[in-house]
Amino acid sequence: MPEVPALSAHRLKDGTERVLGPDGTLARTLPGFEVRDSQRAMAGAVADAIVEGGVLLAEAGTGTGKTLAYLVPAILSGQRVLVSTGTKNLQEQLIDKDVPVLRQALGVPFRATCMKGRGNYLCLHRFTQVQLDDRPRDDNTRIALTLIDDWAAKTSTGDRAELEELPDDLPIWPAISATTENCLGSECPRYDDCFVTRMRQRAAESDVVIVNHHLLCADAQVRRHSFGEVIPECQVAVIDEAHQLEDVATQYFGIAVSNFRLETLVSDAGSVSMAGARPGVPSLPLAEADRQRYLLAVEHVSVATRAFMLELQAKRPGVRQRADAPAGLFDERLRVTGETLADAVGESGLELLEALTRLEEAVALVQDAPEDFRAIGRRAAEARDDLRILLRADNDDYVYFLEIRGRGVYLRAAPIDVSHIIRDVLLDRMATVVLTSATLSIGGSFGYVRARLGVGQAGEIRVPSEFDYASQALLYLPRRMPDPRSRDYQAAVAAEAEALLRASEGRAFLLFTSYGALRDVHARLAERLPFPMLVQGSAPRGVLVEQFRQTPNAVLFGTSSFWQGVDVTGEALSCVIIDKLPFASPADPVTAARIEALHARGLDAFSAYQVPLAILALLQGVGRLIRHRQDRGVFSILDPRLQSMGYGRRFLATLPPAPITRRIDDVHAFFGTQKP
Repeated sequence: MPEVPALSAHRLKDGTERVLGPDGTLARTLPGFEVRDSQRAMAGAVADAIVEGGVLLAEAGTGTGKTLAYLVPAILSGQRVLVSTGTKNLQEQLIDKDVPVLRQALGVPFRATCMKGRGNYLCLHRFTQVQLDDRPRDDNTRIALTLIDDWAAKTSTGDRAELEELPDDLPIWPAISATTENCLGSECPRYDDCFVTRMRQRAAESDVVIVNHHLLCADAQVRRHSFGEVIPECQVAVIDEAHQLEDVATQYFGIAVSNFRLETLVSDAGSVSMAGARPGVPSLPLAEADRQRYLLAVEHVSVATRAFMLELQAKRPGVRQRADAPAGLFDERLRVTGETLADAVGESGLELLEALTRLEEAVALVQDAPEDFRAIGRRAAEARDDLRILLRADNDDYVYFLEIRGRGVYLRAAPIDVSHIIRDVLLDRMATVVLTSATLSIGGSFGYVRARLGVGQAGEIRVPSEFDYASQALLYLPRRMPDPRSRDYQAAVAAEAEALLRASEGRAFLLFTSYGALRDVHARLAERLPFPMLVQGSAPRGVLVEQFRQTPNAVLFGTSSFWQGVDVTGEALSCVIIDKLPFASPADPVTAARIEALHARGLDAFSAYQVPLAILALLQGVGRLIRHRQDRGVFSILDPRLQSMGYGRRFLATLPPAPITRRIDDVHAFFGTQKP
């Protein structure tokens, strides 16, 4: 985009109105475009923020069209804009749908690039190494490598999303992807034609750079400690789905050592040690003494890793925090301290620290080693330093815990408060930051999100949904339900869900706060109802959602990952049933540490943290129902605390303004179905 003179707020708002207004270019050129007052109001506020600088908090109700509301003024401003989304789905919507529309409508040339995390891209150097490895492979791996080889010769991006036939959990992919840990940077022999290098070059030449929160936080973490950032400097940042930012930042600004990380290090170290033993792989300049020292060090790390991780799994040195968790997150989390770790795994931990140090030293002793070899030493040192911090577990600003997830064993440290980190690495670094989502305020106040994200002085705007919930939706609350803690609760959930599903004739999402509850209710309903049932975990999320769209009268059972970022319009989704208010478990290590920190400051953590967090999560789940002006449906929250507890009024006050009923007959009347 050519240099554009600085615009006044008036001129930028006027230009934005010429695009989004009743006689604007979008209304004239885009079939079916609806002029929306809420969209125009938000776009005007974004224009003001871009000109004046600072932070804008913008809550845009469902149906506002918030992506165009921030993209139009951002592009017209002539400044480079960074857009960060909570999901890859929204990234793809922006680059595949919204950007082409605006190229046609704005009359201003601009370039846009979509950037994903390094692990999404093929590493040509590592792929070549894997191809030269003649060790036996199973049929599935050989077929996958053949597909990847054919694709690699044609692709311009190297983004694995282009290979739809590859499974999400392809075992070989970590060995051939361009992760930060294994990247050789400018020392790589394939640096110039590297897909990550090309992505960075495209982004550096672009006016709109579209990332997701994971890449945003990963890049910010790199910027804090070293060079090698991926995202180019931008003047304006829009954080869409900003309600997810705290959770993602908690993950990326923490520390973790896992069996996967250490096993990958050992595998890569072994591959380097085999250099020269296979045809086509250049030999390492190692004297025999150096080679033997190195091989012994690699074996020492391998043995020490197995011993340490097995001991962690067997002894579980911490306080049991949660026996049941949403599918795909974790099986168990146990809060640990330096004392509990020392008592349980102190000796094996010291052995692993020593083994990693020996590997680092074995690499350092080799003169004129290639970059692949030196990288092993750096990775060993980084893993050792991280493990030492985790075993000490002595920083009061962090919470330390052991996480068991499938066959994965993770020792983690997470920051208790990320507000100052977000402020330092994002809010204070950009001239303008727009934080937007359909769910940012509680009871009309942005106080909660301000505190959690470190927002100081900021502009605020709340624009209502464009949907008519009074005619499009109905809220069903059952008259009687047992206490959610009672053993009879899941049976009652199943009974109410059965009645609702018969009224809606399937076409529903059943959203649960735990995988155990999902399994229980699914087992109860599977034999009672004739509708096709899709269950989280039986296929990748995207596949399940597409099956749901294509299958008449389907019912989808899901936990946390289905509460947000899933869009199904039309009659396919006509009912959303939520089993419980989505309170984060107060026994979860991160949640518990945050509750303790608030209590230490003299605050009521339940009112100031747990309830607002649950309200935002509930609104995301409810928001799955109405996605278009023509959508109609019933949403139901089965938790009796919504009606019996004082805090239930806070939840009810934030729900969409739909009529409320406690009669199942009204649900049948809404759908025009006969009560059995």
